[in-house]
Amino acid sequence: MQSSTYKFLEFFLVFIIVPVSFVLNYPIWMKLLIGITGFLYIIFVLLRVEKKQFKIAKADNWKAFWRQTILKLIAIIILTTLYVWAFDKSNLFSVILNKPLMWIAILFIYSLFSVYPQELIYRTFFFQRYETLFKSKELLIFINAIVFCLAHLFFKNTLVLALTFIGGLLFGMTFYKSKSTLFVTIEHAIYGCWLFTVGMGNMLGFPS
Repeated sequence: MQSSTYKFLEFFLVFIIVPVSFVLNYPIWMKLLIGITGFLYIIFVLLRVEKKQFKIAKADNWKAFWRQTILKLIAIIILTTLYVWAFDKSNLFSVILNKPLMWIAILFIYSLFSVYPQELIYRTFFFQRYETLFKSKELLIFINAIVFCLAHLFFKNTLVLALTFIGGLLFGMTFYKSKSTLFVTIEHAIYGCWLFTVGMGNMLGFPS
């Protein structure tokens, strides 16, 4: 399971074949079965093969993380607010204004049951497993952003693909620097929750 050939085949199956297959029209129970089986395989490899240990980051690293995340969030807030105001004004902050309880519930559910598993797969597993296969960190992070984008192909939305590619670059850089699943999960949750809050949740599968 540690040979380069095995890892390349594993990468192709887990990060290319499976996400692309979800675009095809076959029973949802089969997609769920494939997804759950894949996730359990990834957890097994992380814990038993890669011997991954999860640790809380040091206090000094938290300061740098929050400083960088807040700066990026400010840019995201400005750009996305302008976008929704210009192209979808009726949805601008509509959920938090009209359904605040649902807004709170969705943010919690999304962060715990969607963001964290995604980061285990696309950052923790991906970087732990495949970093040695790529010649440079730039290529590693670029490929990570591509496959993260492919994971959202089933939305069949060009803007979603663009946003997830950019998100993949940001999250990849954060994880490469910090090697922290917690950091990248918090960052992902913050940006995703903001998109839902500002009114871009529909295209990302959030209820409205």
